[in-house]
Amino acid sequence: MDILYKFEKTVDTQKLVNLFKSVDWKSADYPEELTKAIQNSHKVITAFDGDKLVGIINGISDGYMVVYFSYVIVHPDYHGKKIGETMMNSMLKFYENLKVKVLISYNASNGFYKKLGFIEEEGKTIYIQKKDSF
Repeated sequence: MDILYKFEKTVDTQKLVNLFKSVDWKSADYPEELTKAIQNSHKVITAFDGDKLVGIINGISDGYMVVYFSYVIVHPDYHGKKIGETMMNSMLKFYENLKVKVLISYNASNGFYKKLGFIEEEGKTIYIQKKDSF
């Protein structure tokens, strides 16, 4: 299995939807918005196994101080193959000079992010405002 990593913001909508559905993310229910979100990201890395999109990570950033990683997804069939780690390490290298790197993690993924140097900040609370049933 040879995984091809690409720095690209233009990704086929159906491939995005399939990847997001594989991890049960609600974003898959909004294909046009999801495609635009990826296209408007500051930086995107995709991972392909042949023609199949098996991973994606994006950075939303001001380019100087802060980057927020809103999507870090690897298809469940490809977990444990270092795809997420490879993509995240590439992003961390790209944004190495920025002061703050932020992401929101599901508890099951906390160990993965801690291994990459992320920490939980004591005394901080994440606030989210959602539209509809997103």
